[in-house]
Amino acid sequence: MAQFHLERVLPYAASDLWDMVSDVKRYPEFIPWITALRAYNASSPSDGVHMFDADVSVGYKMLSERFSTRVTRRADDLSLHMGLLRGPLRKLNGHWHFTEIDGGTRVDFDMDMDFKNPILNAMLKANLNLAVSRLMSVFEARAKQLYGHKA
Repeated sequence: MAQFHLERVLPYAASDLWDMVSDVKRYPEFIPWITALRAYNASSPSDGVHMFDADVSVGYKMLSERFSTRVTRRADDLSLHMGLLRGPLRKLNGHWHFTEIDGGTRVDFDMDMDFKNPILNAMLKANLNLAVSRLMSVFEARAKQLYGHKA
């Protein structure tokens, strides 16, 4: 099992960052290891809450996997949660939260995941810091591309 928490302060509006991270369908455009993504079963169970399921195909070097998640976007607290529906994982819970602060936004990202395959789990644990840093760098680069250099 791998768990991590990452916190960053970025010079962009919280609502812009939430919009960017919530636009899951665009992930294959800027996250290199997401090779395909299909969103379906969209619903809005209450005002400001939007849910959908997503099939995600990932690939890295010789490995490729596919998994399905349920994504919940909440406009009231600028958060996004994803939870595992099916795939090669025992567990996958991810949570983004965006808080407006002076000069930008505090971004909190939590992930808790566990592969069914012990070899994949060992590889994840061995490369966790690199993977998390790379993921955040990809999102930071996307924010810079979309919103420029400042809030």
